[in-house]
Amino acid sequence: MRTTSLSASNSEPLSSSFYLLDKRIQRWIWDSGWDELKDIQEQSIPLILEGKRDVILAAATASGKTEAAFLPILTRMLQEPGIGSVLYISPLKALINDQFGRLEPLCEKLEIPVTPWHGDIGATKKKRFLQSQKGVVLITPESLEAMLMLRGHQISTIFENLRYIVIDELHAFMGSERGKQLQSQMHRLDVALKRTTPRIALSATLGDMKKAGEFLRPKSLDMAEIVESKSDARELKISVKGYEGDELEYAFPLIGEDLFQKVRGSNNLIFPNSRQKVEFLADKLREQSENQNVENQFFPHHGSLSKEIREETEAALKSKKPITAICTTTLELGIDIGDVKTVGQIGCSPSVASLRQRLGRSGRRKGEPAILRGYVIEDEIDADSPVWVRLREGTVQFIAQISLLFQRWYEPPRIENQHLSTFIQQLLSLIAQYQGITAANTWQILCASGLFDNLDKQDFVLLLKALGGKEKEILMQTPDGLLLLGSDGEKLVNNYKFYASFKDDEKYRIVHEHKTLGTLPITYKVEVDDCIIFAGKRWLVRHVQHDNAEIKRIDVVKAPDGMLPTFDGGDGFIIDDKVRQEMYQILLSTKQYPFLDGTAARFLNEARQEFQLMGLNQNPQTILDFGNDEVILFTWRGSRVTHTIRLMLELHDIQVNGDLYIKAKTSPQNLISIFERLLDAPPDGLSLVIDSANKQQEKWDYLLPEPLLSKNYASAMLDVDGAIATLKEIITLYSF
Repeated sequence: MRTTSLSASNSEPLSSSFYLLDKRIQRWIWDSGWDELKDIQEQSIPLILEGKRDVILAAATASGKTEAAFLPILTRMLQEPGIGSVLYISPLKALINDQFGRLEPLCEKLEIPVTPWHGDIGATKKKRFLQSQKGVVLITPESLEAMLMLRGHQISTIFENLRYIVIDELHAFMGSERGKQLQSQMHRLDVALKRTTPRIALSATLGDMKKAGEFLRPKSLDMAEIVESKSDARELKISVKGYEGDELEYAFPLIGEDLFQKVRGSNNLIFPNSRQKVEFLADKLREQSENQNVENQFFPHHGSLSKEIREETEAALKSKKPITAICTTTLELGIDIGDVKTVGQIGCSPSVASLRQRLGRSGRRKGEPAILRGYVIEDEIDADSPVWVRLREGTVQFIAQISLLFQRWYEPPRIENQHLSTFIQQLLSLIAQYQGITAANTWQILCASGLFDNLDKQDFVLLLKALGGKEKEILMQTPDGLLLLGSDGEKLVNNYKFYASFKDDEKYRIVHEHKTLGTLPITYKVEVDDCIIFAGKRWLVRHVQHDNAEIKRIDVVKAPDGMLPTFDGGDGFIIDDKVRQEMYQILLSTKQYPFLDGTAARFLNEARQEFQLMGLNQNPQTILDFGNDEVILFTWRGSRVTHTIRLMLELHDIQVNGDLYIKAKTSPQNLISIFERLLDAPPDGLSLVIDSANKQQEKWDYLLPEPLLSKNYASAMLDVDGAIATLKEIITLYSF
């Protein structure tokens, strides 16, 4: 890592950025034992101090991004009269609590207040900020939404001296409904203040810097300044073990034994990709600890557990007590959990970016390597095994993710989605903020600004009419054109759940001896006398209360044994084109990977043999004829392209399925003929999904009229241009 010395000597240069900081901050740096600034800090301090542009800080986890942002921000606050305020927006309440612990000691010395602001914070602290209107406010998008709505006419006064907006974990917002909500909120602050406020974004995994800049301030003529630190000198150690056989009955118990032997006695994070797999593995490891009469050091951590149970695990990790958390994405983001020795990944990660984020938790102590222990599970191959089993899809995809990790490639964010569910939320929120707003002003704020630029005026009017119809009564309009909340709109907005842009599915509350352990989705089928695994333990269900709309509860007692859980299929991820293309190159080559154990290496060799036998090595686009009007089409493109081609074939009454490849009930000749017709008259996304089921993916999609529901779904799930380009490539290879 390139660093800049803070000391003066003949051999080491002075840090110019260090001396730009306020002297009290310089003293704090010395007192903290720093002897150098990291490169991300050296580069960012003068840019942020200037306060005239948006800045994106992209660097590895634990590289000093928070200090790179806040040291110059605090300096500028001290230099200007009245101190002013800063908004720090985080995706997690737990991350806010961590950042408060990091910032508060320094800010206390500087006499700059720091106010955490989310649902668990009392009114007294919030009132103190509202009275002083100065200092650093650490807030979630949901709490910011509530502030905009409930204090609408006061916003320009509350943030009159707002100096900066800081967005942490930018990658966690990009491409999501929550990210679109955040974009809208930041613009609404600009509108209320009648000026722009510099936006400072922090992230460890950004796959496309240009798109990150476009996301940070849509349609801006002045793109954000990118400060990217590529230095990451940590040694990386990787091992991937393979297991062949049933996932539950065979592989997971053996993986548990391996983890028990390899990681017990240190701090670790293990990611099995779904909540139920987390629970099953944690239960196996607890059971193994009891069988060997040793203290259990393995605990589950996921969003359905109660806050108290999650915080107990987090506190144990921070205390350096030997703890291994079996977790979901809840511990993927930058919560400070101290030094982690090993990151375990069971099966493929949701994405390369996610794998990088997880791996960034390990090797943070100077001189220690980052360690990744991977586990792949494959079915045994027999005469009836499908093609994806023969090609060892999971193993090859995991190798591809690791290969792309070394290439420093991460999935670029998808910022083209319409996000009409969040548009509805922001429309209703604007009405609440201003106690009524005209359609013209709504269009100007939400659409002309570039926030929802995929919504044209015709569809905008269609949506307003649908929301104001008798069936929904979400909106009403006064004779002078003012949009107000209708009766149903009032009910939506007055519910605290409205502030979140994402779905909050109805849940059971799991209770043991009057203590809430956490929640289960209402779709999880539970009956009296069932055994369930939760919080890493086995429970016997004694009572299920589900007939009351407000209180849905499961009462449990401890059980000596439990049934195996039904896995919830947490591996259904959207796969990028680049990952599939890397898988193709891996199968095409003869390169061996030293991080694979014997079984995993055998899986790769078997996949390569099948790849050759099927003739898939000739071209990336291959049609395999299985006879009896059954073909398999390989394109080595991602999930969206594959899904789009499947829908195109369904338009022509062809039965299809598959994701790694497309399996179709037709002949090769007819398949090519259909592709030629599709190229002659390419369908648009709307025509492909208009008759599809399950298009209501997001929170307020149920309020969308057709064809907006179909357009919204197509923008998120399809890649029509990519599909057409793929069909052209196929046509050039095949002619019958």
